[in-house]
Amino acid sequence: MQRNQNIAFIGGGNMAVALIRGLLGAANPPASVHVVDVSQQTLSRLESELGVSTALQPDATLATADVIVLAVKPQQMRDVIASIQPWLKQQLLISVAAGIRAADMSRWLGDYPAIVRAMPNTPALVQKGISGLYALPDVSADQRAVAEQVVSAVGQYAWFEQEAQLDAVTAISGSGPAYVFYFIEALEQAARDMGFTPEQATRFAIATFEGAASLAVHADESVSVLRERVTSKGGTTFAALTAMQEAGVAASIIIGAKAAAARARELGDELGSQD
Repeated sequence: MQRNQNIAFIGGGNMAVALIRGLLGAANPPASVHVVDVSQQTLSRLESELGVSTALQPDATLATADVIVLAVKPQQMRDVIASIQPWLKQQLLISVAAGIRAADMSRWLGDYPAIVRAMPNTPALVQKGISGLYALPDVSADQRAVAEQVVSAVGQYAWFEQEAQLDAVTAISGSGPAYVFYFIEALEQAARDMGFTPEQATRFAIATFEGAASLAVHADESVSVLRERVTSKGGTTFAALTAMQEAGVAASIIIGAKAAAARARELGDELGSQD
């Protein structure tokens, strides 16, 4: 990060841990990271494994932070915002909670200007994540750069100019890993139905998905062209894809993603309406 920023995490769950590991791997010292969580077991593990400082509740340590990452569930955000308010100066706040809008968080804090919303995804746990970012208008260029450095510690990122677009980011990349796992589960079941052992089914399904995804990353052609190259008319792949099309697989995926985006908007409406 730009100099050794002091960074505090409110919440010590999986996403917070992924970001912390990424930051420490990028040469940020453990002494620069502070974690607040209601679980002493979680905090003891973080202290032991990562060497960071911890606390069971927000305290004056937050006043020394340059960045505060809000890594809690959307339903907890209003109370968390209230709990950290006494120690806010002009620290950059980065929220990784789905649905809760930066404008609502700003309003809860009396028009606090320095807020960035980030929507990472669980591949961040292996530094293969991708995050969508949105900043309130008064976030400075330096603060945007700090937000980039936080999320780039666990993968790629992209900025969005309209906050509403983060609902779509939530649906595509935030929820997207679950769609991938769902497909892998189905492929595993098909393999078992055709005589694979459970171990073989898992190995072949995951390796096939990993290899195909890697090919898509490194190939010059679009995924449509890559698919066409595997699909000889009248062949086995053609038979499989024809059956999937007739079953409405692609349409169902699109419907599901749109449902996720709609739920993200609903969360923003429901939870953001709190005074």
